[in-house]
Amino acid sequence: MHLWERSLALSAATLLLVGAAVTPAQADEVEQVVNGGFDGTSDPFWSTSGMPIALSDGRACVDVPGGTANRWDAAVGQNDIDLVAGETYRFSFDASGDAGHVVRAVTGLAVSPYDTYFEQSPVLGAVQHYEYTFTASATTAQGQVAFQVGGSAEPWHFCVDNVSLVGGVPPEVYVPDTGPRIRVNQVSYLPSGPKVATLVTTETTPLLWELRNAAGKVVDTGRSEPRGLDVSSGQNVHTVDFSGNSRKGTGYTLTVDGETSRPFDIGGDAYDRLRADSLKFFYTQRSGIAIDDTLRPGYGRAAGHVDVAPNQGDGNVPCQPGVCDYRLDVRGGWYDAGDHGKYVVNGGISVWGLLSEYEQSKQVRKVSLTIPESGDRTPDILDEARWELDFLLKMQAPNGMVHHKIHDQAWTGLPLLPSADPQPRELHPVSTAATLNLAATAAQAARVYKRYDPAFATRALAAAKKAYTAAKTNPIVLAPESDGVGGGAYNDTKVSDDFYWAAAELFLTTGEHQYATDVLTSPEHTADSFGPVAFDWAATAVPAKLDLALIPNKLPGLGKVKAQVLAGADKYLAIQEAHPYGVAYAPPNNVWDWGSSSIIANNLVVLTAAHQLTGTYKYEYGVLTGLDWLFGRNALNRSYVTGYGEVSAQNEHSRWYAAQLDPALPHPPAGSLAGGPNSSIQDPLAQEKLKGCVGQFCYIDDIQSWSTNELTINWNAALARLTGYVAELH
Repeated sequence: MHLWERSLALSAATLLLVGAAVTPAQADEVEQVVNGGFDGTSDPFWSTSGMPIALSDGRACVDVPGGTANRWDAAVGQNDIDLVAGETYRFSFDASGDAGHVVRAVTGLAVSPYDTYFEQSPVLGAVQHYEYTFTASATTAQGQVAFQVGGSAEPWHFCVDNVSLVGGVPPEVYVPDTGPRIRVNQVSYLPSGPKVATLVTTETTPLLWELRNAAGKVVDTGRSEPRGLDVSSGQNVHTVDFSGNSRKGTGYTLTVDGETSRPFDIGGDAYDRLRADSLKFFYTQRSGIAIDDTLRPGYGRAAGHVDVAPNQGDGNVPCQPGVCDYRLDVRGGWYDAGDHGKYVVNGGISVWGLLSEYEQSKQVRKVSLTIPESGDRTPDILDEARWELDFLLKMQAPNGMVHHKIHDQAWTGLPLLPSADPQPRELHPVSTAATLNLAATAAQAARVYKRYDPAFATRALAAAKKAYTAAKTNPIVLAPESDGVGGGAYNDTKVSDDFYWAAAELFLTTGEHQYATDVLTSPEHTADSFGPVAFDWAATAVPAKLDLALIPNKLPGLGKVKAQVLAGADKYLAIQEAHPYGVAYAPPNNVWDWGSSSIIANNLVVLTAAHQLTGTYKYEYGVLTGLDWLFGRNALNRSYVTGYGEVSAQNEHSRWYAAQLDPALPHPPAGSLAGGPNSSIQDPLAQEKLKGCVGQFCYIDDIQSWSTNELTINWNAALARLTGYVAELH
């Protein structure tokens, strides 16, 4: 959810693209690389020190030294490349290397800040031709074509030939592979719950559908319901309701209009696994600790930002120049998203999600997350949340205010393990929003951890009260929108909701009159907080209302708060019922927000609260129907949760889950939630591939699309809360 992140890489490219479009006339194709065939000399190509270029059979070859840390530590390239913003280029070359080694082929800026405009990282072996198309995002006469070959522990041999960068080529048109036109929940429908699919078709009359089991036997039939044009996708669709079949099984398929769906299950076991996996995500996001490969096979890594070179570390971090005259030890916590930053306001809403799941569920206390603390007397979900809470407490300044964030002084590129980050770290100014996030979550922690660690509970409550008092003294200290270099700004101009949330949590924990008064007199208390986005890091009134409604307390007029929650839930149900894809989300003008998948999950959390308050089945029905969208009943026919569904997101934006760029690194772990469609498509890759996209189609599963495909801790907190509820229904 980083509106702010500057792309350091791919502005476009894929090999397997289909489709056609009318395109403007192109300039003549012009070769930008000099002597790409290495005819008798390697000039004007260069190589890094200690790795001379030798010509062999007309190819340029180098013996790559072992023991380098980064890809760019050893490279071959050519500078003084002309690039023109908006022009499309074909980048091609022939390459070979010792089997299994990777070359990072880059077109970018040859001088500081060394921006990358395009990159690919093929795995080498015998000689192979590689060819890509991309559109330049900047104009420069100081461009560079480079082949980065460092980062290997052992030496190896690399050769390249026929290097070409041709400008003026026609752009390729991106057409997503949406598979069969019948869209289902590819993970699992609950036996006793609704089972609905969406068919994309030009037909306007009901169509016969057939449900088959894994053996291919037809076990149910019916007719579809035409729904007309779906505004969110621009598609004509039908609804297929096969809720009458409640028999558990795997490998079911639906056939209608000559299309057969991707396979799916009927049963609930997948949600038990997903609940655990969505929570296990947080361990591999931890900062300040080595990730144990025996606990997460394939995800082990060295500790990041613990003052071990090349890290400059989080153990003694100064403020930005002119901000403060002290240093803080802010080791620990979770990396927020795909970068190495740690942000209090996003950490706050994430902690609230985990602690609230604990407060609303007795079963989650028994869920093993396979973390270093597993086996102690504290439930794993609280051990994991504690890792972030300790960090949040460390971010409190001596005067009680809380620093908004801590991250690198400048942006870093992808991929980059946390332990390899060389950038200086800086504390950013305190903010009222961050201070109130600590007040709210620390107050919540005080009541939750009291039975497991009374001393910590006492410390957390003292910090919460100190923060709340400091925020009332400094009520409009806002994080500046301009503070977006090296990390996200997370600016928020409205903090009345944060005051309301903090007061509510302090009241629920202490019962003190002063906090009840602040809750009752807040303008948020009677306002309709249930808009298109129920809650997120910048909208925290609903978390207050959910906790006030669900946690026993003696707030005067509590019935009105519960009525607001039910009215909000009914609003989302009405939106869902009108939506042909069953989505409880209808943003104004069909402009989908950054992190839409988590917004949908959070809106559904409101329905879970309504179900808890009333026991009314319509809310349970709404939750289960809404969940289908996340798992494949959507316009792109894709699950937005890695590892769940026949086709799922695999290449979320991350510096260390970066298999797309470096096959030695993993994909995101199973249970990671991708951001989802974002109409504003702020990153260069999305701007090229998705220009003119409609609603649900504003998404691409590519590591460079940070505006549509990032992962974050708060999104996974939403997924965990939602799937935890569903896991306990079956």
